Amino acid sequence: MDQKHTRRQFAKFAAATTAALTFKPFYILHAKPKVDGETIGHGSHKYRVQQGWGNLDSLKFPIDNCHEMVQDSKGRLIMIGDEVKNNILIYDRSGKLLDSWGHQFPGGHGLTLWNANGAEYLFICDTNGKVFKTDLKGNVLMTIEHPSKVGAYKEADPFKPTETAIGPDGTIYVADGYGSQWILRYTPKGEYIDKFGGSGDLDSQFSTAHGITVDYRDKANPTLLVTSRAHNSFKRFTLDGKYLSTIFLPGAFVCRPVVKGDNLYAGVCWSRLRYYNQTPNSGFVTILDKSDKVVSNPGGTKPEYIGGKLQMMVQEKPIFMHCHDVCIDQDENIYVCQWNAKKTYPVKLERI
Repeated sequence: MDQKHTRRQFAKFAAATTAALTFKPFYILHAKPKVDGETIGHGSHKYRVQQGWGNLDSLKFPIDNCHEMVQDSKGRLIMIGDEVKNNILIYDRSGKLLDSWGHQFPGGHGLTLWNANGAEYLFICDTNGKVFKTDLKGNVLMTIEHPSKVGAYKEADPFKPTETAIGPDGTIYVADGYGSQWILRYTPKGEYIDKFGGSGDLDSQFSTAHGITVDYRDKANPTLLVTSRAHNSFKRFTLDGKYLSTIFLPGAFVCRPVVKGDNLYAGVCWSRLRYYNQTPNSGFVTILDKSDKVVSNPGGTKPEYIGGKLQMMVQEKPIFMHCHDVCIDQDENIYVCQWNAKKTYPVKLERI
């Protein structure tokens, strides 16, 4: 069957199943290799693709999945992956490798930077069931283990942490996004406090609680933003875990929420290209303003609101496969980490 005929078929299906939903269907299932210099994005948030920015010698510095990236106070870009020859790769903004370390994180996934009055630390989530606090050289300073050890879980309950966030008082939040879907709270010393959320479809529950961050944009009232990826949503909570609201992002399987300035950024790991299902190789990046309105989708369709409701967002251009995280530098350039993307190093989107 030719592609045009396939598109016509799907367009008829979409029209028949959702009269109120208006979006252009796309069928981009295989990312293409060369897009350097292409401009993507919408409105005032447009970017020039630098696909080879983070490329390294794969024999010396191999990667499997680039999971997440943060930037320290010196401007260094620190990336975590699950290749134990070098879990951590540290770049400068030109894409030059500055350092590498880490051999003990086979499930290296979540990476959070905590600046404690000038002293910087990393929190590393290993989806095999541990959270580590380290210094910037990789020395392990604290370990959080299976919650059954503190009575928060039964021994048989899965614990596969995906992300952490650190509150203004040093409270540690652990998102068990691939496990039992709880957000667990610990003191700065790693002592268990309580948990909230869990698996389900209630507003206060999660379906893949993949990421978490503290949103300080309202300085007088910081809140938690938690990913509920299979719900295509971010959910907002008080710092003690009370549900406040949901940011629904139809079509977008979002990963970690990243706040920079007035904006909220996220990698979209999949979109709903085929029959509204989660479709392989369909990722893009999404950007929201301080009112939680989507203003740009680099690599995705232009955001559209009808009657105040955001319409379905999907991949438009096959630039990305599975966007797992983004890091935003001081010039508002975006660095994109990808999962399951043929061992692709981070891609830079230069702000125009």
